[in-house]
Amino acid sequence: MPTRPPRSGLPSTINESDLVVREAMRLLDAPTRRLFLQRGLTLGGLSLLTGCALDSSESVDKMLTKISFFNDRVQGAIFSSTDLAPTYSESMITRPFPFNAYYGVDEVRHVDPSDYELEISGLVREKKSWTLPELNALPQVDQITRHICVEGWSAIGRWGGVKFSDFLDRIGADKTAKYVGFKCADDYYTSIDMPTALHPQTQLTLTYDGKTLPAEYGFPMKLRMPTKLGYKNPKHIEALFVTNEYPGGYWEDQGYNWFGGS
Repeated sequence: MPTRPPRSGLPSTINESDLVVREAMRLLDAPTRRLFLQRGLTLGGLSLLTGCALDSSESVDKMLTKISFFNDRVQGAIFSSTDLAPTYSESMITRPFPFNAYYGVDEVRHVDPSDYELEISGLVREKKSWTLPELNALPQVDQITRHICVEGWSAIGRWGGVKFSDFLDRIGADKTAKYVGFKCADDYYTSIDMPTALHPQTQLTLTYDGKTLPAEYGFPMKLRMPTKLGYKNPKHIEALFVTNEYPGGYWEDQGYNWFGGS
Protein backbone atom coordinates (compact mmCIF):
# COMPACT_ATOMS: atom_id res chain seq x y z
CA MET A 1 0.00 0.00 0.00
CA PRO A 2 1.38 3.46 -0.80
CA THR A 3 2.60 5.50 2.14
CA ARG A 4 1.18 8.89 3.03
CA PRO A 5 3.17 11.80 1.50
CA PRO A 6 5.15 14.08 3.80
CA ARG A 7 3.71 17.43 4.95
CA SER A 8 5.14 19.16 1.90
CA GLY A 9 2.64 17.21 -0.19
CA LEU A 10 5.36 15.61 -2.36
CA PRO A 11 4.84 11.87 -3.04
CA SER A 12 7.17 9.83 -0.85
CA THR A 13 7.53 7.01 -3.40
CA ILE A 14 7.47 6.68 -7.16
CA ASN A 15 4.76 4.05 -6.78
CA GLU A 16 2.42 6.60 -5.24
CA SER A 17 2.95 8.98 -8.17
CA ASP A 18 2.20 6.18 -10.57
CA LEU A 19 -0.99 5.43 -8.66
CA VAL A 20 -2.20 9.00 -8.98
CA VAL A 21 -1.49 9.03 -12.72
CA ARG A 22 -3.25 5.70 -13.26
CA GLU A 23 -6.29 6.93 -11.34
CA ALA A 24 -6.36 10.16 -13.36
CA MET A 25 -6.19 8.25 -16.63
CA ARG A 26 -9.04 5.99 -15.52
CA LEU A 27 -11.21 9.00 -14.78
CA LEU A 28 -10.34 10.63 -18.09
CA ASP A 29 -12.33 7.90 -19.78
CA ALA A 30 -15.52 9.40 -18.32
CA PRO A 31 -16.87 12.13 -20.67
CA THR A 32 -18.37 14.14 -17.84
CA ARG A 33 -14.95 14.36 -16.12
CA ARG A 34 -12.66 14.73 -19.12
CA LEU A 35 -13.23 18.40 -19.83
CA PHE A 36 -13.27 19.25 -16.16
CA LEU A 37 -9.83 17.73 -15.71
CA GLN A 38 -8.49 19.27 -18.90
CA ARG A 39 -9.55 22.75 -17.79
CA GLY A 40 -8.77 22.40 -14.09
CA LEU A 41 -5.85 21.49 -11.92
CA THR A 42 -4.04 18.22 -12.55
CA LEU A 43 -4.47 15.48 -9.99
CA GLY A 44 -0.78 15.77 -9.17
CA GLY A 45 -1.32 19.45 -8.51
CA LEU A 46 -4.22 18.65 -6.22
CA SER A 47 -2.01 16.29 -4.25
CA LEU A 48 0.69 18.94 -3.89
CA LEU A 49 -1.80 21.57 -2.77
CA THR A 50 -3.63 19.42 -0.27
CA GLY A 51 -0.89 17.16 1.07
CA CYS A 52 -3.32 14.25 0.69
CA ALA A 53 -2.80 10.93 -1.01
CA LEU A 54 -5.25 10.49 -3.87
CA ASP A 55 -5.19 6.73 -3.52
CA SER A 56 -8.75 5.79 -4.49
CA SER A 57 -11.50 6.69 -6.89
CA GLU A 58 -13.54 8.05 -3.99
CA SER A 59 -10.76 10.35 -2.79
CA VAL A 60 -10.19 11.68 -6.31
CA ASP A 61 -13.90 12.39 -6.76
CA LYS A 62 -14.08 14.16 -3.41
CA MET A 63 -11.07 16.30 -4.25
CA LEU A 64 -12.46 17.21 -7.68
CA THR A 65 -15.72 18.25 -6.03
CA LYS A 66 -13.89 20.44 -3.52
CA ILE A 67 -11.87 22.11 -6.26
CA SER A 68 -15.03 22.64 -8.34
CA PHE A 69 -16.76 24.39 -5.44
CA PHE A 70 -13.61 26.44 -4.88
CA ASN A 71 -13.63 27.44 -8.56
CA ASP A 72 -17.28 28.49 -8.20
CA ARG A 73 -16.43 30.77 -5.30
CA VAL A 74 -13.47 32.31 -7.13
CA GLN A 75 -15.47 32.89 -10.32
CA GLY A 76 -18.32 34.37 -8.32
CA ALA A 77 -15.95 36.70 -6.50
CA ILE A 78 -14.40 38.09 -9.67
CA PHE A 79 -17.65 38.26 -11.68
CA SER A 80 -18.65 41.81 -12.56
CA SER A 81 -22.25 42.83 -13.14
CA THR A 82 -21.07 45.78 -15.24
CA ASP A 83 -18.46 44.16 -17.51
CA LEU A 84 -20.10 43.27 -20.84
CA ALA A 85 -19.31 40.40 -23.16
CA PRO A 86 -18.20 41.50 -26.65
CA THR A 87 -20.87 42.21 -29.25
CA TYR A 88 -20.52 41.80 -33.01
CA SER A 89 -21.85 43.08 -36.34
CA GLU A 90 -24.51 41.24 -38.34
CA SER A 91 -21.90 40.30 -40.95
CA MET A 92 -20.15 38.15 -38.32
CA ILE A 93 -23.17 35.98 -37.46
CA THR A 94 -22.51 32.27 -37.89
CA ARG A 95 -24.91 30.80 -40.45
CA PRO A 96 -26.19 28.26 -39.95
CA PHE A 97 -25.86 28.48 -36.21
CA PRO A 98 -24.84 25.04 -34.86
CA PHE A 99 -27.27 22.78 -33.03
CA ASN A 100 -26.04 21.36 -29.77
CA ALA A 101 -27.71 19.30 -27.04
CA TYR A 102 -27.30 16.06 -25.12
CA TYR A 103 -29.46 14.40 -27.80
CA GLY A 104 -29.62 14.43 -31.59
CA VAL A 105 -31.37 17.07 -33.67
CA ASP A 106 -34.02 14.50 -34.64
CA GLU A 107 -35.00 14.36 -30.96
CA VAL A 108 -35.58 18.09 -30.52
CA ARG A 109 -38.57 18.87 -28.30
CA HIS A 110 -41.49 20.58 -30.02
CA VAL A 111 -43.58 22.61 -27.59
CA ASP A 112 -47.14 23.58 -28.48
CA PRO A 113 -47.26 27.40 -28.31
CA SER A 114 -51.04 27.49 -27.86
CA ASP A 115 -50.96 26.04 -24.37
CA TYR A 116 -47.47 27.09 -23.29
CA GLU A 117 -47.13 28.82 -19.94
CA LEU A 118 -43.97 29.81 -18.11
CA GLU A 119 -44.38 28.71 -14.51
CA ILE A 120 -42.98 31.05 -11.84
CA SER A 121 -42.29 29.95 -8.26
CA GLY A 122 -40.05 30.44 -5.25
CA LEU A 123 -39.00 33.74 -3.70
CA VAL A 124 -41.09 36.02 -5.91
CA ARG A 125 -44.02 38.32 -5.21
CA GLU A 126 -46.03 37.39 -8.31
CA LYS A 127 -46.31 33.67 -9.03
CA LYS A 128 -48.64 33.89 -12.04
CA SER A 129 -47.73 31.89 -15.14
CA TRP A 130 -46.85 33.74 -18.35
CA THR A 131 -48.12 32.91 -21.83
CA LEU A 132 -46.09 33.53 -24.97
CA PRO A 133 -48.26 36.51 -26.07
CA GLU A 134 -47.68 38.08 -22.65
CA LEU A 135 -43.93 37.54 -22.87
CA ASN A 136 -43.78 38.89 -26.42
CA ALA A 137 -45.68 42.00 -25.32
CA LEU A 138 -42.89 42.98 -22.91
CA PRO A 139 -40.12 45.36 -24.03
CA GLN A 140 -37.64 43.46 -26.21
CA VAL A 141 -33.89 43.84 -26.70
CA ASP A 142 -31.43 42.33 -29.20
CA GLN A 143 -27.84 41.20 -28.84
CA ILE A 144 -25.28 39.73 -31.24
CA THR A 145 -22.98 37.75 -29.02
CA ARG A 146 -20.75 34.70 -29.07
CA HIS A 147 -21.92 31.33 -27.76
CA ILE A 148 -18.96 29.39 -26.34
CA CYS A 149 -19.31 25.63 -25.91
CA VAL A 150 -17.36 23.67 -23.31
CA GLU A 151 -16.48 21.24 -26.14
CA GLY A 152 -14.19 23.88 -27.65
CA TRP A 153 -16.21 25.50 -30.45
CA SER A 154 -17.98 28.86 -30.59
CA ALA A 155 -20.49 30.65 -32.82
CA ILE A 156 -21.95 34.13 -33.08
CA GLY A 157 -25.71 34.60 -33.09
CA ARG A 158 -28.37 37.29 -32.90
CA TRP A 159 -30.74 36.80 -29.99
CA GLY A 160 -33.85 38.79 -29.10
CA GLY A 161 -36.06 38.79 -26.05
CA VAL A 162 -36.72 40.20 -22.62
CA LYS A 163 -33.96 41.58 -20.44
CA PHE A 164 -33.96 39.10 -17.57
CA SER A 165 -33.31 41.67 -14.86
CA ASP A 166 -36.41 43.57 -16.02
CA PHE A 167 -38.46 40.38 -15.87
CA LEU A 168 -37.22 39.62 -12.35
CA ASP A 169 -38.29 43.15 -11.37
CA ARG A 170 -41.71 42.58 -12.91
CA ILE A 171 -42.37 39.37 -10.97
CA GLY A 172 -40.99 40.84 -7.74
CA ALA A 173 -38.08 38.44 -7.38
CA ASP A 174 -36.07 38.59 -4.17
CA LYS A 175 -32.77 39.91 -5.51
CA THR A 176 -30.98 38.99 -2.32
CA ALA A 177 -31.67 35.30 -3.03
CA LYS A 178 -28.73 33.17 -4.13
CA TYR A 179 -30.05 31.28 -7.15
CA VAL A 180 -32.44 31.23 -10.07
CA GLY A 181 -33.26 27.73 -11.31
CA PHE A 182 -34.76 26.52 -14.61
CA LYS A 183 -36.71 23.44 -15.66
CA CYS A 184 -37.07 22.60 -19.34
CA ALA A 185 -39.36 20.63 -21.67
CA ASP A 186 -36.47 18.34 -22.66
CA ASP A 187 -35.90 17.37 -19.00
CA TYR A 188 -32.82 19.59 -18.86
CA TYR A 189 -32.36 21.73 -15.77
CA THR A 190 -29.78 24.19 -14.52
CA SER A 191 -29.36 27.16 -12.20
CA ILE A 192 -27.43 30.41 -12.05
CA ASP A 193 -26.29 32.88 -9.40
CA MET A 194 -28.34 36.02 -8.82
CA PRO A 195 -25.57 38.44 -9.95
CA THR A 196 -25.51 36.69 -13.35
CA ALA A 197 -29.31 36.76 -13.49
CA LEU A 198 -29.15 40.53 -13.05
CA HIS A 199 -26.37 41.05 -15.61
CA PRO A 200 -27.56 43.47 -18.35
CA GLN A 201 -26.89 40.92 -21.14
CA THR A 202 -28.77 38.02 -19.52
CA GLN A 203 -31.88 37.54 -21.63
CA LEU A 204 -35.07 35.50 -21.82
CA THR A 205 -34.68 34.77 -25.52
CA LEU A 206 -37.77 34.52 -27.74
CA THR A 207 -36.29 35.13 -31.23
CA TYR A 208 -33.23 34.20 -33.24
CA ASP A 209 -31.95 36.39 -36.07
CA GLY A 210 -35.18 38.40 -36.07
CA LYS A 211 -37.54 35.40 -36.25
CA THR A 212 -39.38 33.24 -33.73
CA LEU A 213 -36.88 31.08 -31.89
CA PRO A 214 -36.61 27.76 -33.81
CA ALA A 215 -37.19 24.51 -31.95
CA GLU A 216 -33.57 23.43 -32.37
CA TYR A 217 -32.43 26.63 -30.62
CA GLY A 218 -34.87 26.30 -27.75
CA PHE A 219 -38.45 27.32 -28.65
CA PRO A 220 -40.47 28.68 -27.01
CA MET A 221 -37.80 30.30 -24.86
CA LYS A 222 -34.20 29.90 -23.79
CA LEU A 223 -31.95 31.81 -21.42
CA ARG A 224 -29.14 33.57 -23.22
CA MET A 225 -26.05 34.50 -21.18
CA PRO A 226 -22.93 35.48 -23.13
CA THR A 227 -21.02 35.51 -19.83
CA LYS A 228 -21.58 31.75 -19.40
CA LEU A 229 -20.55 28.61 -21.25
CA GLY A 230 -23.19 27.03 -23.47
CA TYR A 231 -24.37 24.33 -21.07
CA LYS A 232 -25.50 27.06 -18.65
CA ASN A 233 -27.92 28.45 -21.30
CA PRO A 234 -31.08 26.29 -20.93
CA LYS A 235 -33.51 25.80 -23.83
CA HIS A 236 -37.25 25.01 -23.94
CA ILE A 237 -37.74 26.65 -20.54
CA GLU A 238 -41.02 25.74 -18.87
CA ALA A 239 -40.43 26.93 -15.31
CA LEU A 240 -38.16 29.20 -13.32
CA PHE A 241 -37.83 29.64 -9.59
CA VAL A 242 -35.89 31.84 -7.19
CA THR A 243 -34.35 30.12 -4.19
CA ASN A 244 -31.64 30.07 -1.55
CA GLU A 245 -31.33 26.29 -1.81
CA TYR A 246 -28.63 25.07 -4.22
CA PRO A 247 -30.54 23.66 -7.26
CA GLY A 248 -27.64 22.04 -9.17
CA GLY A 249 -27.97 21.25 -12.87
CA TYR A 250 -28.03 18.45 -15.44
CA TRP A 251 -24.30 18.55 -16.26
CA GLU A 252 -23.26 20.18 -13.02
CA ASP A 253 -24.58 17.20 -11.04
CA GLN A 254 -22.31 15.01 -13.18
CA GLY A 255 -19.12 16.93 -12.40
CA TYR A 256 -19.16 20.07 -14.55
CA ASN A 257 -18.30 23.37 -12.91
CA TRP A 258 -21.47 25.03 -11.62
CA PHE A 259 -20.59 28.71 -12.15
CA GLY A 260 -19.59 27.96 -15.73
CA GLY A 261 -18.51 31.41 -16.86
CA SER A 262 -16.56 34.59 -16.35
